[in-house]
Amino acid sequence: MGEFGELIGDPLDREFFDRPAEEVAPDLLGRVIAHGPVAVRLTEVEAYGLPGQDPASHVYRGRTERNAVMFGAPGHLYVYFTYGMHHCANLVCLPEGTGSAVLLRAGEVIRGAEVARARRAAAGNGNAVNGGTGDGGAGEGDAPPGGRSIPDRDLARGPARLAVALALTREHNGLDCCGSGPVRVFTGEPVSPELIRSGPRVGVSAGREIPWRFWVDGHPTVSPYRPHVPRQRT
Repeated sequence: MGEFGELIGDPLDREFFDRPAEEVAPDLLGRVIAHGPVAVRLTEVEAYGLPGQDPASHVYRGRTERNAVMFGAPGHLYVYFTYGMHHCANLVCLPEGTGSAVLLRAGEVIRGAEVARARRAAAGNGNAVNGGTGDGGAGEGDAPPGGRSIPDRDLARGPARLAVALALTREHNGLDCCGSGPVRVFTGEPVSPELIRSGPRVGVSAGREIPWRFWVDGHPTVSPYRPHVPRQRT
């Protein structure tokens, strides 16, 4: 597999994802998600639970056309569009028909940084906030003012930025990451439990007491915590 292949390891199998999201989430830290020339080592994720149990989850009120992929087989990609401008990527957990997933919040680009940087710059200067009930938040803006180069730590820092860096959109919704498709998740280098922290999910208005956001302590790519602030209608 070459030097990079040794770095990212072997593809994760479906059994890895066939567990509760709150168990899969911390175990995803240090794993690598790759799409084409870009690969990201995950440093921050959020778990979203079952219908009727987790009020912050998209499946809380049951199955809809939008969230149908979350009720599919584990290991599939659930990509949704939020705030009319950003995509966010999740990995489905638990057996088919259950409804649960882990949001990919942030990571370190370990391959294809210049491609990711070009994608981020091309994405414009959107200024999403972190948050939204079950939407898990977006990035904190895109290209810096004045055309300055985007720092490495910011390439995939925040779920919207991560999706842009990996070029994940709604067309990838439902993709099997455990098969031979274009998006795969690899073993990478799992993070030591001593370095894993947990706390409230970012920006959710319901279920805020559930500490299902997991991150690598002290890693520069972890996005800042911001509590949910209701949007004002204009």
